[in-house]
Amino acid sequence: MSKSNNGSGNGGKGIDDSKQQQQPPAYDPNFTAQVIAATGPEAHPRMAEIMPSLLHHLHDFAREVNLTAAEWAAAVDFLNAAGKMSSETRNETALICDILGLESLVDEITSKLLIHAAKDGAAPATPSTVLGPFYRTDAPILPNGSSIVSADAYKLWAGKGNDMTCLVSGRVLSATTGDPLPGAMVDLWLAGPDGLYEQQSVAVPDMNLRGRFQTDAEGHYSVYCVRPTPYGIPDDGPGGALLNMLDRHPWRPAHIHFIVSAPGHNTLTTQVFDREGEWIKNDSVFAVKEELLVDFVAREGDDKAKWSLNYDFVLPEV
Repeated sequence: MSKSNNGSGNGGKGIDDSKQQQQPPAYDPNFTAQVIAATGPEAHPRMAEIMPSLLHHLHDFAREVNLTAAEWAAAVDFLNAAGKMSSETRNETALICDILGLESLVDEITSKLLIHAAKDGAAPATPSTVLGPFYRTDAPILPNGSSIVSADAYKLWAGKGNDMTCLVSGRVLSATTGDPLPGAMVDLWLAGPDGLYEQQSVAVPDMNLRGRFQTDAEGHYSVYCVRPTPYGIPDDGPGGALLNMLDRHPWRPAHIHFIVSAPGHNTLTTQVFDREGEWIKNDSVFAVKEELLVDFVAREGDDKAKWSLNYDFVLPEV
């Protein structure tokens, strides 16, 4: 005689086996509190403030998804691999934070805290965005009007850069007074027409498409470079593996990176994005902001540039 569907094999109580299997096991309800309580009285104040929240979220996540030891070990191997790949010229761990949207979220939080703390009457500051994994310190300081494109790079790009030459210029201003900021430092870098930053290609000269420029007495800066191009973020490491597992594309819209600093003002880390470029509405690292979309204009009468971009940076006071 076959068993009936009403659960007669379980005393006729009608227990739904599928629902039974979906119920997570009961975990020790006191464990997280024990870990939090282990923090000592001399702990760093900020760590003592944030660690309880971090531990609550981290432990709740593990319980919510029933994280297994094998999955935890795979995650540790993933992070270790990102650390081993990271170097002075490539930050794979930062790239993973970008892919997860964490750096863009932290940037939003930081930006809104600065806006909240801004002095009354200050003009809106230039929005910030992510640093990205390819920043290098100590780019050469060059005179305004210099080019950051090596002649050898044009040869390596097989002429692709000849129609993309560009003059980028503008001013650095104070949000509080609106006055120009002489002596401000404008540090910029970008990928080449081949979609690669200089440290990604052994063929291009060191520090190609990187430079630092100090503003003049009127707060002006100017630099010859190339119009930026879209590119795919590196997929040869853990970050690329993560994108593949998530069935996500690697593309970033065309952009130029900037770090702008001046005495007495907050340092700005940002990017400007070519409004006409692809992927503006689908950036793989979620960094595009409407206020940072720019228009490159055809340039006449300048044999060193086919395009121009004029862009002012506004910095809030500390």
